Amino acid sequence: MNEIKFHGRGGQGVVMAAQMLGLAFFKANMYPQCYSVFGGERRGAPVLSFLRVDRERILLKCDIKHPNELLYFDASLVNPGEIKSLMAPGSRILLNTGQSVRAFEELSGFTLGVIDATAIAESTGLGHVINTTVLGAYCRFTGHFPLEYLMEAVREMVPAKIETNIEAVRKGYDHLKIGGAGLQDDHSKMS
Repeated sequence: MNEIKFHGRGGQGVVMAAQMLGLAFFKANMYPQCYSVFGGERRGAPVLSFLRVDRERILLKCDIKHPNELLYFDASLVNPGEIKSLMAPGSRILLNTGQSVRAFEELSGFTLGVIDATAIAESTGLGHVINTTVLGAYCRFTGHFPLEYLMEAVREMVPAKIETNIEAVRKGYDHLKIGGAGLQDDHSKMS
């Protein structure tokens, strides 16, 4: 079972990202289970979303306490101490940041992916909504399913600017940088 935790801020598309990713996994013949936690619904407030995925039906109905993968839509929410207490070394963490992997030395025991989703979303006309860019990077970072499943999910779930969001998915996929957990080059792309 894969357990994924999303950290972000209201207005970035965190809740929708978990739902779109769940649909992409479903298209890959897996069973997704998705839920979110947030306080006051306002732009900029911290938001958590969770996705549990397995090849078999999921009967578990509890919180995700020790995720296998973390997605940070805002790098200011990163807490290295918390991450180390929750995740096994080598686990995957995807960060939206303009910084290089080397800026996150405290997380060197993990496999890190960085994508400047904010810059990509702004350049494509999506403004502050970065979810499709992050998901494109996630697809390449993990290799869990083909990119086509994600693009199908985006086409089905995105209410507006569908082709712009597809472009953001592709750019996220193409501009991912990885490092950490013994990886030397933070400018390499995962194959």
